Amino acid sequence: MGVLDVGSNTVHLLLVDAHHGAAPTPASKRKIPLRLAEHLTPEGNVDDAAVNELIDFIKKAQVLSEDMGATDVMAFATSAIREAPNGDDVLRRVALETGVALEVLSGADEARMTFLAVRRWFGWSTGRLLVMDIGGGSLELASGIDEEPDVAISLPLGAGRLTRSHLDADPPSPEALRELRKHVRAQIAHVAGRISRVGEPRIAAGSSKTFKQLARIAGAAPSSEGIYVRRTLTLEALRETVTRLSSMSADERARIPGVSEGRAEQLIAGAVVAEAAMELLGIAELAICPWALREGFILHRMDGLPS
Repeated sequence: MGVLDVGSNTVHLLLVDAHHGAAPTPASKRKIPLRLAEHLTPEGNVDDAAVNELIDFIKKAQVLSEDMGATDVMAFATSAIREAPNGDDVLRRVALETGVALEVLSGADEARMTFLAVRRWFGWSTGRLLVMDIGGGSLELASGIDEEPDVAISLPLGAGRLTRSHLDADPPSPEALRELRKHVRAQIAHVAGRISRVGEPRIAAGSSKTFKQLARIAGAAPSSEGIYVRRTLTLEALRETVTRLSSMSADERARIPGVSEGRAEQLIAGAVVAEAAMELLGIAELAICPWALREGFILHRMDGLPS
């Protein structure tokens, strides 16, 4: 089974061996750093160059999927396509030229499917679970005791979006950072009550590349040690990381072990969002989950297939 994820930062193809009652096991993956949100016209439309590159990648992904013996390839898009005025035109063109029907997920769907993946990873023994996920375009928050969260929220606080809208230089000025913090905290504070009212979590988890990289900077095990190693991120360590990153250029951040060059520019904004979310939701430590939206999408579809 394959899943094609058209995100704000990157387009991913993940091929997995999957069947009912088993964890989806990665068989192959490919990605391109398309950064759709940076390919916007003044009107907010996704430009032709980005659409052409997206279609080219999808065609290559189809060939790889066939070569690997995939019997089903699902495809979805998130905030970059969801918010573009010409999003429907992009979907039609992709379908016409590749035969792939991209499903546009709502922000709440992103939060619910990510929650499902994290719940399956940690299991029922965790009790009430709070999940945070920082993408390129949005922040997802969800809390619940079952596989369907009691509350699922998406906010326009993605690391890429905020870097473009609020950070004025490299490294950013103190004034820009102050305005970014004010903006982020106001939006999270507005929904914090909805999350706290459903109950205090027994465990809080962070998924997504941003949380993984922040945890690595703070001392978590490298990815080379495998996905089953326990990794955490404390609020205390995150505060120190935010201070450290804020005085560094993107080139300097990219040289930190565990930070990818493509994410280095956005990492300050992502760290500010993570710090604000943990503080305002009263979270002292996050468990880092290796599964996120793509795995949740696969699990959701597997649950709906006949056994």
